[in-house]
Amino acid sequence: MRSVADQSVAELGGRMSVLSRQKSDHIELDRLLQRLGESTHEEQLPVLLDLYRLVFPHAFAEESVLWPVMRRVLPDGGELTLQVEQEHQEVNELVTRLEDLELGSVERQAAIDRLVDVLREDVRDEEDELFPRLQERVPAGRLRLLGLAWEVTRRIAPTRAHPIVARRPPGNVIAALPLSVLDRSRDRLDALRLRGAGRGESALLATTTALTRAAHSIEHLPAMRRGEDSSTRVDPRPGRPRAAASASAIAGVLLVVALVRRARQRS
Repeated sequence: MRSVADQSVAELGGRMSVLSRQKSDHIELDRLLQRLGESTHEEQLPVLLDLYRLVFPHAFAEESVLWPVMRRVLPDGGELTLQVEQEHQEVNELVTRLEDLELGSVERQAAIDRLVDVLREDVRDEEDELFPRLQERVPAGRLRLLGLAWEVTRRIAPTRAHPIVARRPPGNVIAALPLSVLDRSRDRLDALRLRGAGRGESALLATTTALTRAAHSIEHLPAMRRGEDSSTRVDPRPGRPRAAASASAIAGVLLVVALVRRARQRS
């Protein structure tokens, strides 16, 4: 089997093929990882945000569109996709950990170094093993249809780490809408903060913090974890009262509804 990295666009089924789209994202990922390695501690945040906006929708679309197909068409598809899901889970856990680590600390840099290693390992597994196997079983026409479904899913997927949410349907599909609204709202506010908000800095920070808490609360709804393999399951806040988690999740859902209504009014 030839690695996807060594094949031309035509060999991968054309520009619309899911394999070509995957390869294009992997090239962009490599560029971002190089930028991250060259960044100072202060320069890392905008690069990381760009990285998150690429990596998490990409992985979500894989888990929702591609891996179910691979589990159907390959006799060992379950084992192959589970390995990548475990890598995705570690990425989610590392990024969540980064949120609480002090800028410039030894622990934070160690987490970033591990994040880079896992992302590069994930690319190798996909390009050298999974995608060539998929290419052997699925004709080019279907690869292009999968590419369309993958792209649509990626455009509406969450853009931040959510380690509690299942890496498989139906949990990840159920979580997509509320978490995507919250994540993309955070993206816009963080972009404003990075450009310099002046007196509005504290208000933006308070809002993004509230959105983060709402998203993490929504993750804890039982429906969001349906379909998860036990090897990628995270025990959500052991000992936390279920009533408190439910109340926080409901508040998060209400915030999503309010954001959607506001967006409709502006349009």
